[in-house]
Amino acid sequence: MIRPWIEAMRLRTLPVSIAGVITAAGFALADDCFRPLPALLCLLFAVLAQIASNFANEYYDYRDGLDRPGREGPRRGVTEGDITPQAMKRATYLVLALACAIGLSLIAWGGWWLLPVGIIIALGAIAYSAGPFPLSRRGLGEIAVLFFFGVIPVNLTYYIMAGQFTSNVLLGSIAIGLMGANVLLVNNYRDADEDETVGKYTYVVLFGRRTAMITYLINGLIAAALMYPATPTVITLLYIAAHGMLWNFMRTHRGAALNPILGMTAMLMFLYSVAFALSA
Repeated sequence: MIRPWIEAMRLRTLPVSIAGVITAAGFALADDCFRPLPALLCLLFAVLAQIASNFANEYYDYRDGLDRPGREGPRRGVTEGDITPQAMKRATYLVLALACAIGLSLIAWGGWWLLPVGIIIALGAIAYSAGPFPLSRRGLGEIAVLFFFGVIPVNLTYYIMAGQFTSNVLLGSIAIGLMGANVLLVNNYRDADEDETVGKYTYVVLFGRRTAMITYLINGLIAAALMYPATPTVITLLYIAAHGMLWNFMRTHRGAALNPILGMTAMLMFLYSVAFALSA
């Protein structure tokens, strides 16, 4: 069956990895150093790494008893018996290996120092859910997203095209990371009760829904402020307006009703990155 595998990829969250590469492309276009082939390879690497991380999250959360049938969020194929744990584990490392193979090709543009960076990214994809200190279970998931879907991909993608790092790109990478962290915040906000029951200590479980809700709002505002020097005012204002509407929905709903907001938060991040790139 194909549908459980598509669900396990969590397509609604994939704009998070895509947005980072598009944002880097926008900066490269503005600086007249855009290179389509390495940009495409960076995009493939980012998407495959995220899919591998999503697969790993599903497998290791099932293995450790953190997912239960009939959960509030989207259906989990392994938990519901649609995919065997062994198949999910194999798929996790197969997709991760494919991502690494594509990553190796980027050495031709960025140099051999990208190799240890790629290893760190690959380890991070697994360490989010597994290992002696799973980041997603220690309140560090949002910080991991900030770095692995914001700071690292935006700066590295830009470097591979431009051959340098800049302060503007660094600020933009933090902004994109904060937008990505908001996607995870919605996910953990929705699942807070279930996570607390099984001992999964996310940021929301540790600090409460009110703090998470305020963090979601502030993250978006800080992201808009960081990107504002390089972004047309109309794009910034439209983003803030949409972000405010999503925040208002988030604070007035619970449980499965938040599922659409998770996808909308990711899509807002994606649309913002596209608008930014097109305005470059």
